[in-house]
Formats: sequence, structure tokens, C-alpha cells
Amino acid sequence: MRIGLFTDTYPPYINGVSTSIAMLQNALEKQGHEVFIVTVNAEKMKYENEEKVIRIPGIPIGIYDYRLTGIYPLRAIEKIRKWNLDVIHSHTEFGVGTFARLIAKQLNIPLVHTYHTMYEDYVHYITKGYFNRSSKKIVEYLTKFYCDKTATELIVPTKKTYDLFKEKYKVDRNVHIVPTGIEVERFYKEQFKRQEIADLRHQLGLSSDDFVTLFVGRLGDEKSVNVLIEAQASLVRTNPNSKLLIVGDGPDMEKFQKLVERLRIKKRVIFTGKVPWEDVPKYYQLANLFATASKTETQGLTVIEAMAASIPVLAVDDEAFRMVVVNGLNGYLFDNKRKYKKLVRSLMEDPKQLTNMSKQARITADAHSAKYFAEKVLDVYKTALGDRVMRKQGFMTRFKASLKKGFNGK
Repeated sequence: MRIGLFTDTYPPYINGVSTSIAMLQNALEKQGHEVFIVTVNAEKMKYENEEKVIRIPGIPIGIYDYRLTGIYPLRAIEKIRKWNLDVIHSHTEFGVGTFARLIAKQLNIPLVHTYHTMYEDYVHYITKGYFNRSSKKIVEYLTKFYCDKTATELIVPTKKTYDLFKEKYKVDRNVHIVPTGIEVERFYKEQFKRQEIADLRHQLGLSSDDFVTLFVGRLGDEKSVNVLIEAQASLVRTNPNSKLLIVGDGPDMEKFQKLVERLRIKKRVIFTGKVPWEDVPKYYQLANLFATASKTETQGLTVIEAMAASIPVLAVDDEAFRMVVVNGLNGYLFDNKRKYKKLVRSLMEDPKQLTNMSKQARITADAHSAKYFAEKVLDVYKTALGDRVMRKQGFMTRFKASLKKGFNGK
């Protein structure tokens, strides 16, 4: 199959969406499919990877490192036409996503779309607090238009997102729940040498006695990192060897750093800043626990990454995490700061339970492998191609029958 992935974010830009697309690309190629990428570039249009990747010029929009483009060069359209794609898979509603829809319609190619981002939770980055209600209604209208009216098939990563479309947006169409997978092997403990992890611990000022709770992600208000920081201020009073390690960067990093200073726990909370994508798995090896209080995730891939690294997870009780985190098996769900602190203390004092949960976390992660994910996505592609495949098969059946009839006539 010849597959076109259209996205506003792709490596070297690093976030959950770009990581999942790179992983999907690799997994599809391993299964023998040809994958082509259309994405955004900071400057002029350019081609990469033997012209299998097209980067179209784009401008920043103020939400992390996302860029949008309204420019669709004729050269790019002609190149895509020559790719002779069987299916287009868009991963954004706007910018390159709009381009995907235009190309799909123009070239009569089935369009599969994955909804990655709960945009209503990110409106404040653009509105700065003004007109939030009306802006959210606009986002709802645009989301329904791009995801419901223009796509052949729609993919969402969790039931939480499924419910958004079915219960809130009232869409009457196929919605496929396909949890995004990860390259779980990247995070396995056996991939790393003890010395390199020891060196990283030393570099970050972590001792062998420290109990490390880890957060990995973008540092924005919507991620509720402040909940973990405020809880940490209380934890260190009874557990002085407790450390909170925060890996990532974002628009509110300075705000979170000031909160740490105000709470006087600067030695108990470590900010690494932005970490190269290829180095992120190494940081999971430092942790005893992984924690997130974010309620804005469509799935929360970092939770699966942590489990692949054999790290139990404490996650806020949100539907995005309920399909993965099983209380007492591979982690716990918490609904308030008091319960979160109680769970951290309990696990610090019970190494045996922590070890058992670590093993189960690894088993859970293996069910979210890139191979399994790619197979599920391919099933959706086949559904999108269904009518076309049936027509093609019908033509071939009639063609073979006519040939047979011709031979018999001789």
C-alpha cells in the first residue's frame, strides 16, 4: 500500500503527535508499505528522504512549536500526484490537514483522519483569556467539519475522545478507537548500561537513596504540573529523600520554577528543560514512579512510555488513562492531591508492591507496541478503501470471466 501521512508536526520537532507519526511510519514500512510524508518547514519548501518527505513553508501559531501553512505550492501537488497514493492519513485539522483534504478530493483518494488534540483545552494560548466561550464554539464547529464532514474514516485514541464526538458533538459516522502505540523497545531497561544511568543521576544531582517521581511532557498550564509540585512540598516534610524530576519545556516552565522557589523546595524538584527525543528513554530509567495530573490528554503516551520502562504510574482519574492504568496492578488513579500524596508515601514504604507493579507495567506496555498499532490502523485503511477495493475486485472478476468466455469460444 502507498500511504501519505499529512501532519503539521514531524521530527525534528518533538511532541506526542510527531513521535507517534514517526513511529507509525516506521511500523508501516517494516510491514512492507511505502510511506510518504507531507509536513511543515520553517522556511522554504524542501524535499527529503529521496523526495518521500515534503516540507511546506509554515509560520508559528503560538502553541508550542506548531506551525501552520496556507501555501500549497504547485510543485508539491504535482509531486504528490506522482506518488500515486492509495490512502491519505491526516493528523491535523488545519494547515497541512486542509491541504490533505484538498488533495484527497482532487485526486479522489480516501481520507483517514486521526484526532490527536483536545483543542478546546488549548484555546487560551491564542485568546489569552478573552472570548474563551465563543472561541470554544468555533473550535467545536471546525472540529466537527474537518473530522465529520470531510474524512472517509475517523480514528480517535481513547473512549474519552470517542465520547467527545458521539455524545457532545453528536456525529453520526464511524469512529474507530485505535490507541496510539509506541516503540516500546526504546524504553526497556535492558537497553541501557548501568554506568550511563549512574552518570545521568550524578549529573542531575540524584543520589542512589532518592525516591524519584517523574513527569515527562510539555510545561503548560493545562498539564497541571503545579499539582505535582504542590504535593511535593508536603511529601518532602515526611520523606526528605523524595525528589520530583520534571523533564520537558514549555511556555509555563518559568512559572513552575517560581512556584518551586516560593515553596522552598528547589533542592527537591529538578527541571531538566528540553531533552533530545533520542535521549528521553534514558530519563525514565531514573524513576521509581511516573506521575501526571493532566486532564487534557487524548491518550497520554508518556504513561505507556513509563510502563514500557517498568515504571508504575500515578495518573489523575481521567478517561484518557482508565484504559491503561489499573488500580493496584500497574499503578493507581487519583482524584485529588491528598490521595496522590497518600499513594506516593504508600509506595515509598512498600518496595515489594512497587516491584510487582513494575512487572505488570511492562506487560501492559507490550500490548501497545508499534506493530499492533500499525495493524489496527491498516484495518481502518482497508475500511476506507473498501468500496474502491470491491469495485476493483468486481472489475477483475468480470474481466477474468470475459477472458475465460473468449478462450472457450475458440
